Amino acid sequence: MSPRQKKEPSQKAKTEKRTKTPVVVNRRREWRFELPLTAEIEGQLPMGQKFKKKTVIENISSTGAYFSLDSNPVVGSKVSLAINLPTKLTEGKQVKLVLEGTIIRLEKKQENSRKLGVAVRFKRDFRFVEEK
Repeated sequence: MSPRQKKEPSQKAKTEKRTKTPVVVNRRREWRFELPLTAEIEGQLPMGQKFKKKTVIENISSTGAYFSLDSNPVVGSKVSLAINLPTKLTEGKQVKLVLEGTIIRLEKKQENSRKLGVAVRFKRDFRFVEEK
């Protein structure tokens, strides 16, 4: 066989190639936790109107969160989040984690739905607010 001729893979090699599962690579720097935390999101829409919506955080990390909204914010918008912490973690007190962030990604959730998946990257500043 000359060096220019390619060796045809065996049938076994072809089958193995098709049945191997793809390797999933997680490029995130921080762990994401799938915690259904209720939250209130405030921000501004492209034409300047302010919005305030309740939602459920789908996943959260130390650097960001992902949730759904039926408003139409844009990537780069600044938002404020007030996340209700579970009372199991706060000795029975009503405590909110309040932080600011920037929308970094929007995804259409379903073809005929107004809901958008929203990814937010947090700023470093945050505070805990206890409700009386």
